[in-house]
Amino acid sequence: LPTSFWTEEIDVIALPKADGIGSQLPAARGNIGYIGPVPERALGLDIPADKLNPKGVLDYLHYYRAYKTDYELYCMREAQKTAVNGHRAAHEAFQSGMSEFDINQAYLTATGHRDTDVPYSNIVALNEHASVLHYTKLDHQVPAEMRSFLLDAGAEYNGYAADLTRTWAANADTDFAQLIKDVNDEQLALIGTMKAGTSYVDYHIQFHQRIAKLLRKHQIIKDMSEEAMVENDLTGPFMPHGIGHPLGLQVHDVAGFMQDDTGTHLAAPSKYPYLRCTRVLAPRMVLTIEPGIYFIESLLAPWREGQFSKHFNWEKIEALKPYGGIRIEDNVVIHENSIENMTRDLKLA
Repeated sequence: LPTSFWTEEIDVIALPKADGIGSQLPAARGNIGYIGPVPERALGLDIPADKLNPKGVLDYLHYYRAYKTDYELYCMREAQKTAVNGHRAAHEAFQSGMSEFDINQAYLTATGHRDTDVPYSNIVALNEHASVLHYTKLDHQVPAEMRSFLLDAGAEYNGYAADLTRTWAANADTDFAQLIKDVNDEQLALIGTMKAGTSYVDYHIQFHQRIAKLLRKHQIIKDMSEEAMVENDLTGPFMPHGIGHPLGLQVHDVAGFMQDDTGTHLAAPSKYPYLRCTRVLAPRMVLTIEPGIYFIESLLAPWREGQFSKHFNWEKIEALKPYGGIRIEDNVVIHENSIENMTRDLKLA
């Protein structure tokens, strides 16, 4: 049996088979509830159907899972250390000219994880493969030319996840390398503005304004104000994802849309349907902050015609498409009067 501290708070009964659960339950089972993935077993034990995964109980538990205990924060900081080691090893593998498959092997070796241990399938994307938001092919072939590398990969510690992303350019003297630096700077600047008591949605919207600034600076969009870009959603095809999500036992942790412990749901704004959290930030919450700029032809194609097409610098976009895209992702803890960036605290540039 486990020897962890929590065993002092819970009666642990070892059973040789799950079928023995019934022997531990009282004869009258009207007030017994079941939470789990096999409701058929509970029905077979005469637990009432309305007590199977009861919504009120689950809503309460899910809502408060957003607020991490000291133990949970410890586990998440440890997961960060492991993931950072992996990112450094993967970057070195990229610099040495390895394939996606071999870069992933270097990551797993450095983290001590198997591919079944990581909290999600690693995204190891060279060049234009980075334009696929959840690319997991792991090509064995080294590309003829190394241009860029996007790594979205995490680690686990006692079940708690880290979820980090970095993007590197093979040549530091390219426009793409400067764009990476600028996205990184804007990501850090946004984190610097974060505080408890503000809606997570506000930070997502703020970063679209920052994306507009970068699109203008790099002349990807021209002859249009930053405000008009956001208003008319010209930033949308470049950042088609949310700014991040809650993090914990699950990579996309539960209750991102839950506004109270009774389960009141607040959906993402219709303009930004892929945002995964609408909570107001509060101490002990852990979230990812992961802005990006992508060059995805299927999302850009509808803009090649119509009144806004003239504002897109298509020649510049074509030059950037072979690099795929950029994402920079850190994991942060909300405190009463500060933001803890667990990722940057470990000096992952």
